[in-house]
Parts: sequence; C-alpha cells; structure tokens
Amino acid sequence: MNDPSHVRSGLWAAAGSFALWGLMPLYWHLLKTVPSLQIVVHRVVWSALFVAGWLLWKNGRGWLRAALARPHAAWMLALSGTLIALNWGLYVWAVNAGHVVETSLGYFINPLLNVVLGVVFLHERLNRVQWLSVALALIGVAWLTWQYGRLPWIAIGLALTFGLYGLLRKLLPIEAVTGLGVESVYLFLPALAVLAWGETHGSGGFFGGWGLGVDVLLVLAGVVTALPLVGFAYAVRRVQLSTIGLMQYIAPTLQFLLGVWFFHEAFDYERAIGFAFIWVALVIFAGDGLWRSRRATALATA
Repeated sequence: MNDPSHVRSGLWAAAGSFALWGLMPLYWHLLKTVPSLQIVVHRVVWSALFVAGWLLWKNGRGWLRAALARPHAAWMLALSGTLIALNWGLYVWAVNAGHVVETSLGYFINPLLNVVLGVVFLHERLNRVQWLSVALALIGVAWLTWQYGRLPWIAIGLALTFGLYGLLRKLLPIEAVTGLGVESVYLFLPALAVLAWGETHGSGGFFGGWGLGVDVLLVLAGVVTALPLVGFAYAVRRVQLSTIGLMQYIAPTLQFLLGVWFFHEAFDYERAIGFAFIWVALVIFAGDGLWRSRRATALATA
C-alpha cells in the first residue's frame, strides 16, 4: 500500500476510471439513433460476457459458485443487479434525451445521499459539519425544484438507485468485479430475451440495421461499462479511500462541463444558485473528510 509505484499506478487507474465515467455521455451520444432500452440490454449482455470471461480467466470455473456461497449473496446481488440496471437505463435515456447536466447533479448528490443512507440503515452518526453539508444540499435541491417547476427526478433517481446499490454492496463483502460478474449473470438472460423479442417483432434486436459502426459501438459498450470498474477496483487497493473520495468528483464535473459546453444545455443564473449550494456542501463535506483522515493518520503515526 505504501509502495510509491503502487500508489502512482493506483492514482492513474482511479483518474482514468473517473474520467471514463465522466466522458461516457459522449459514447451514449454516438448511439442516439438506438432506443435507450436497446442500448441498456446490449450493455448488459456484452458486459456480462466480458466480465464473466475475465473472471473465468482470472479465478477459474468455480468463481460463480464461490461468490454465491457467501451468506445472503444470491438475493442481495440479484437486488443490486436490478438497481444498477435501473441506474444504467435512466442514465442512458437521460443523456440521449438532453439531460446531461441533471445527470451530473445526481452524481454530485450521491456522496451526500450515501451519508444519509448510512445514518438510516447503518446507524452511523454524523458530526455537525456533515449535517451542515446535508442541509446545504437539501436547500440546493429545493431551490432547483422551485426553478424547474418539478422535482429534479432524474438526478434524484440516479442518486437513489446508485446509493442503494452501494449500500447493498457495502453490506455484502465481495470484490467489486466479482460482484459485477454475478449481477451480470442474473441480468444476462432477461437482457437476451429482450433482444430476442425485439429481433422477432421488428423493433430492433441483436443488431437492428443501424449500421456496422453502431453495431461495433453496442458490442464495445460492455467493455466501456466494465473497464472503469476494473480500474476502480484496482485503485482502491492501492490508494487511500479519502483520496478516492475526492477524485470521484472528476466524473460529475466532466459530465456537467459536457452538458453545458458540448451539448449546450440550458444553465442559467437561477440554476447555478442551486448547483452552488450543492457544490459548497461537497467542498465542506470533502474538506471535513480529508481533515479527519489526515488527523487519524497523524495520530496513528504518533
């Protein structure tokens, strides 16, 4: 863990993973001619084949049996797989429907929602600074709700599905890629059935006449899905979690910049006020976490 070369490679892996997640709207934009459901089921099928193949090569044929042998693993991974599929579906639809800025809001909110979930389900306690962060984020969401004239349901839906997904994965101690592999196995047959139904009913199936370039992009969607998670799993074993926690904001920041500067989505002064509350909350939250981490390290060294 303290080997500088390992830390350096971990930092690069984390930065690359978060950058890929942040730039992913560009990838889904290339597939805008394909219905969102078709993109998601292709993403599930090809990522399942990619991840299962990786685990088979790395751990042998018994990887699935060993993973499901853990107590409660079968139903918890089935539920987490459903949540991540809903998250993927909402995210892809939102990007191609012109809501990239709101998707970034969801992933800005997510760390603070994780704190609330920890309080509710894990009986964790927050200090005053953390409560202040949560309160500021709630003010920001309330302001945006008033400005939009509706609840920012895309952002909240993304944050909630991913937050609950993270909670389940925290409760079940299993390696990240192995967990994704089991989830992918659960989702593989339903996704394959959707593709088969589309193939027989003329609504777009395995490859629905979108052209060779789009077909290749659909296949590579599995790699695009799995690769950053593999990099993230590599990084967390070599880099302090406090550093990872700060680096995670690379992804929604890139999404936000793409939404405003590349996709030219509306972002006026009134919406900036709501985002500002959430950004301030994140700065306070991240600063408090970094200070506590360094203090703990200093005490441990002393």
